[in-house]
Amino acid sequence: MTVEKERLDVLLVNKGYFTSREQARRSIMAGLVFVNQERIDKAGTKVLLSASIEVKGKLHPYVSRGGLKLEEAIKVFDVNLQGKIMLDIGASTGGFTDCALQHGVKQVYAIDVGYGQLAWKLRQDDRVVVMERTNFRYLEPENLSGEMPNIATIDVSFISLSHILPTLKKLLIAGGEVVALIKPQFEAGKEQVGKKGIVKDPSVHQQVLERFVELASDQGFGLQALAPSPIQGGEGNIEFLSYLLLGEPSQVDWKLKIPQVVQDAHARFK
Repeated sequence: MTVEKERLDVLLVNKGYFTSREQARRSIMAGLVFVNQERIDKAGTKVLLSASIEVKGKLHPYVSRGGLKLEEAIKVFDVNLQGKIMLDIGASTGGFTDCALQHGVKQVYAIDVGYGQLAWKLRQDDRVVVMERTNFRYLEPENLSGEMPNIATIDVSFISLSHILPTLKKLLIAGGEVVALIKPQFEAGKEQVGKKGIVKDPSVHQQVLERFVELASDQGFGLQALAPSPIQGGEGNIEFLSYLLLGEPSQVDWKLKIPQVVQDAHARFK
């Protein structure tokens, strides 16, 4: 006898929990969907048609949870996106792009080395210039089809920000703003990264942030503000949000400030 199963995202739509598979996938990835009292976080998981399904909590307003990180930066750093031209470096599903559009950005260049990840609703938005299969490190100003950007967001994985900033300074206008997500697991030395790519040591976080201040300064970016990311990254890594200005030196002694930022981050995710 054949046991009837269906993909979880399809089943959620068929049973009326959501109106689209994209919405269902977002809820699954956010950890809101439980099957037989067990949380399922993969949309393609095959589930019995007769299984007990429960959706808990409220879905966040963006196509991915990355939007919550940019939303936090906008609030904490008092960033005004109204009418801005933005580079979204490492756009992926489009959480940062979606958040930026909802906060009034005029246009977004959604850049990613991958393909087919950007949410459908963003692909259809005239304000979004989709730049897939694009290695940001080799991007030149003439590759941008519209106005030059005055703000950039960065959320990249498996690459250090030291490989991103040199190209970025050629693409941003003078005084341009940057919101960069600092991921210690991709900035620390291999010997400082633990099992499953997790960095737990506060001293390593401190070293990563101190090095970031220096590398940013070397490329002409002044760090203006720093804060813990509101949610953890993959595998539970603590991450940090930074706010920089191109051509504006930092007026803060970050050697003194960084230990408190690290302490606040660890207190948040105890």
